[in-house]
Amino acid sequence: MIDDKPILHPTTLWDFPKQSYGKTPKGDWKFNGVTPAGAIYNLILRYTKLSDLVVDPMCGSGTTIDVCKEEGRKVIGYDIEPTRSDIIRNDARKIPLSDNHVDMVFIDSPYGDNVNYSDNPNCIGKISCETEEFYQELEKVAKEAYRILKPGKIIAWIIGDHWRKKSGFIPVGFRVHQMLEKYFQPVDIICLIRRNQRSNTNAWEQRAIKYNFYLRGFKHLFIMKKP
Repeated sequence: MIDDKPILHPTTLWDFPKQSYGKTPKGDWKFNGVTPAGAIYNLILRYTKLSDLVVDPMCGSGTTIDVCKEEGRKVIGYDIEPTRSDIIRNDARKIPLSDNHVDMVFIDSPYGDNVNYSDNPNCIGKISCETEEFYQELEKVAKEAYRILKPGKIIAWIIGDHWRKKSGFIPVGFRVHQMLEKYFQPVDIICLIRRNQRSNTNAWEQRAIKYNFYLRGFKHLFIMKKP
């Protein structure tokens, strides 16, 4: 740590710093699917400059807004069910911005219907990743991100894989990466490790042994560029 901020890691393994790094807390750690502040911090310092515009179409508890404001970036946060007043109510499948307008898009999308992201019936997080509909709806988000992003600029997308007793393992991350490659050029794939992952409990260990699956304490971060 340098000056109370996480350093830019030179490797492809980024550990999640606390949500409260820096001068103020970032987002709400109690929010289902809360975005890691340290990941956003690394991204904007690597791929944007002061006063660049960052857009988060699925803003959740507002972590992206908090990080960008503290680091001198312009930011717009949208969500289908806003959790606070500075998040604009909007569906990520139709973003109210002009073409080629944004310097970076950051998305931490639902990974399926594994948690309750909101009570809005139109939330993509109400759709199971076991269905094609889930990927079709995420592709609508990707198309909008492509439209609003300036050429040569970066989109960063966090996504996790899926395992359930009935469905088994579903490589959600690979499916999403294949979809994104229709529109963007790959820059990097980062493995995000969360400290104190809740799957590292005795109950999950017993399930893993009983049903023969690996415990996962990571998510994918896809970094891609608009041609």
